[in-house]
Amino acid sequence: MMSANYPSLSESEEAVANGSVVDDDRHDGSHNNNNNSGSKNTNGSSSDNDKLQVKTVPSRKISLDIPRAIHTGPRLNRVPPMTKAFENLLTSLGEDPKREGLYKTPERAAKAMLFFTKGYEERIEDVLNDAIFDEDHDEMVIVKDIEMFSMCEHHLVPFIGKVSIGYLPNKRVLGLSKIARIVEVYCRRLQVQERLTKQIAVALTQAIQPAGVGVVIEAT
Repeated sequence: MMSANYPSLSESEEAVANGSVVDDDRHDGSHNNNNNSGSKNTNGSSSDNDKLQVKTVPSRKISLDIPRAIHTGPRLNRVPPMTKAFENLLTSLGEDPKREGLYKTPERAAKAMLFFTKGYEERIEDVLNDAIFDEDHDEMVIVKDIEMFSMCEHHLVPFIGKVSIGYLPNKRVLGLSKIARIVEVYCRRLQVQERLTKQIAVALTQAIQPAGVGVVIEAT
């Protein structure tokens, strides 16, 4: 079994703030022992192993143009009407959107919402970027504790948690960082945990046709 731990939420947020993101497609690293944890939402199936061989995957930073997700293409045209909508919302709350502390808040909120929902315009095929490899490997691959946050579609409030994904390769493997990117694509949409779990499992299945796949989400 091969397993990888992904960075904490604070590290991920720092990477976004710095214009970079932690990413890696390599399979090298050091060996450690590890145990799998329980779940809140699951999808798929897995097999039991008495001894787990764990491989920790090192991280590297790559450049990521965060503003591009908001300031290009048709998304740019959505900022003015969304800004107006947030101004109306603040007014309905009894606030003055023109006062100093709130003057730029509607525009900031509009851009933030566009970022939180950018997954609607992202395709899994583009995210994977040919990071699928023919490999004679038949032991379970697990990527644990991928930090995630998404927007609940019922109240438009965030929910935060971790995703762990395991699959049994069928002569093909996926670059480990791309598993986390699949999670991000579906998290950047209005979601419920049950659908999010299924979408991640289906996307991985369609990408590499594994012998089995399991997805666990623990979020609040």
